[in-house]
Amino acid sequence: MNGVHDMGGMHGFGPVEPEPDEPVFHAEWERRAFALTLAMGATGQWTIDASRFAREDWPAPAYLSRTYYEMWLAGLERLLAERGLVSGDEVEAGRPLHPARPLDRVVDAPAAMRMVRSGGPSNRDAPRPAAFATGDRVRTRNLNPPTHTRLPRYVRGKVGTVVLVHGAHVFPDVNAHGGGEDPQWLYTVRFAGRDLWGPDSDPTVSVSFDAFEPYLEAA
Repeated sequence: MNGVHDMGGMHGFGPVEPEPDEPVFHAEWERRAFALTLAMGATGQWTIDASRFAREDWPAPAYLSRTYYEMWLAGLERLLAERGLVSGDEVEAGRPLHPARPLDRVVDAPAAMRMVRSGGPSNRDAPRPAAFATGDRVRTRNLNPPTHTRLPRYVRGKVGTVVLVHGAHVFPDVNAHGGGEDPQWLYTVRFAGRDLWGPDSDPTVSVSFDAFEPYLEAA
């Protein structure tokens, strides 16, 4: 979707300022927000792509006025409320006020540690032969969906070269909205900086982007 979260190539937000020796979490509540999101995702009530969409689907003032983990918490509250797992008065109180709804699957601390270390593989059997191969010139489609997508605005309509073929993976654009995994081929496409940013870009700069097959057409 064309939300404010898609900030790649946008102007007016100031320089990126790396924080030396930045900690993983700046406060204990951030650690808890991360753990709660992970634990609830493991229940199977929603997918990782639905979780991403719940964090990005906010008006600009609401999104930009929150910190990173405040957005995680806001997205989690939305998912819980949509599925009847928490009520508004419980969110306001910060504690359970009603009987908990049973869940088919829960995660304990050791299982959560394994999940953090190993992640969840998204590769799947390919439903069809790949449309592109290494070395092919491709153009990203100029898509503007109102729902979740992993195609950032700054590469739409641009021409690049396929440099890696990753096999088929879960397609987030469909999986985020309950449409199933819909596996699609995934490619790394390399773009010259000048093709993205214009003739004033550093000629030595290139950008590599992992693009699903529905995002691409032959150039």
